[in-house]
Amino acid sequence: MEPLLAADLAALSGLLTSTKDHADRFLNGIGERRVAAAGAPPVRAEGAPARGVGLEGALARFAGRWEAGVSGSAGPRYLGFVTGGATPAALAGDWLTAAYDQNGSSGGGSWAAQLEEETLGWLRELFGLGEAHQGAFVSGATASNTVGLAIAREWLGERLGVRVSQQGVAALGPVEVLSGSPHSSVGKALSVLGIGRGSLRRVPVLPGREAVDAAALEESLAALGGRPAIVVANAGTVNTVDFDDLAAIAALRERHPFWLHVDAAFGGFAGLSPAHAHLVRGLDLADSVCVDLHKWLNVPYDSAVQFTRRRDLQTAVFHNASPYLGEPTAAHPDFLHLTPENSRRLRALAAWFALTAYGVAGHAEIVVRTAHCAELLGAGLDAHPAFRLLAPVRLNVVCFTLADDPSRVPEFLDAVAAAGETYLTATVLDGVSAVRAAFSNWRTTPEDAARVLAALTAAVR
Repeated sequence: MEPLLAADLAALSGLLTSTKDHADRFLNGIGERRVAAAGAPPVRAEGAPARGVGLEGALARFAGRWEAGVSGSAGPRYLGFVTGGATPAALAGDWLTAAYDQNGSSGGGSWAAQLEEETLGWLRELFGLGEAHQGAFVSGATASNTVGLAIAREWLGERLGVRVSQQGVAALGPVEVLSGSPHSSVGKALSVLGIGRGSLRRVPVLPGREAVDAAALEESLAALGGRPAIVVANAGTVNTVDFDDLAAIAALRERHPFWLHVDAAFGGFAGLSPAHAHLVRGLDLADSVCVDLHKWLNVPYDSAVQFTRRRDLQTAVFHNASPYLGEPTAAHPDFLHLTPENSRRLRALAAWFALTAYGVAGHAEIVVRTAHCAELLGAGLDAHPAFRLLAPVRLNVVCFTLADDPSRVPEFLDAVAAAGETYLTATVLDGVSAVRAAFSNWRTTPEDAARVLAALTAAVR
């Protein structure tokens, strides 16, 4: 064995303790760490190391060169994108995922697949989905949307008498994908799937909203003259967390043939809040559902789930035909026949630990508390003359701009990031340069919301 490998193996217990201590220092100080990295990164090293330095040396080298540039994105005042963190139980589950290093592709040799099935059942209950929905873990919302739309593509073929998984997407002819305010990952998925970004048709939204106008959607469907289509509905838009009327959209299937895919990347968690549960009424009626877990479930990156009522079509799309991988059974196909990846880490373990440790009630508290923090920040910004809210705070995102000159948003965000107290991301809403503050981290408290407000008001002066 290579001497450094042999030495690290012999000292493994102590080295794992050193790694744990390294993580301890980072996580215990994250509440006061700069939220955004400052300064320039180090000059990139030329070439791969010819000779290593062992794990202890690698930890020291990382601390000296790169750790200063690690953001506080796992902390309570990082409000960019929709970024959760990692609860203690989720972190433990993720560490053990790496330590156990199970291949989650099939049920052979370990109980990994059965643990994933159990966790998926818990999540299905968490999101109010019935037993007809079956799922799988994937890397994120983009992968989840891609899987859901791939199954929708196969359903279109079924309606038109072709097998897209065998004959290719060209056998479908023109495809119509209808949505009011689709996330950008939907266009990316359509590009990957060969359906094409150009097939996405934006349907008018309700006045002053990002939610689709159901009457306009029906008009668009009627104009197809009975040709099957795909409808992508939103359970939480990215800018203002607006929700389509899922039940009303699903009811349109009584008159028009379409596959209903719901992008509930983080809005699916609204069902855990009594004040917001009505927003996801009708989610169970969807043909496929996307939910991201490294957002509001606060498990480490990367983790998401997809659910569908048509696992048979899912298997037709993702079946990996090879004798050494085995044939998928109708009742319980191995996960490698359900997602794009053959090689799958056991992402379910972090979610299993999180749900076992804190239960539905614990995660509901996170949702309610962080949504309250968004309300507090929204109220503070609304009361300040320098800011203007661009939408009501519907759940966990505050969308606002600078009252005097929205074109100064990039300069303003640079100042906020430079101060290091918080981090927010830019967007554009109805042509107006804007800012998004997205709350989903399990550590965030009303005191953090107050600190964010103070940082924003200081940056705008």
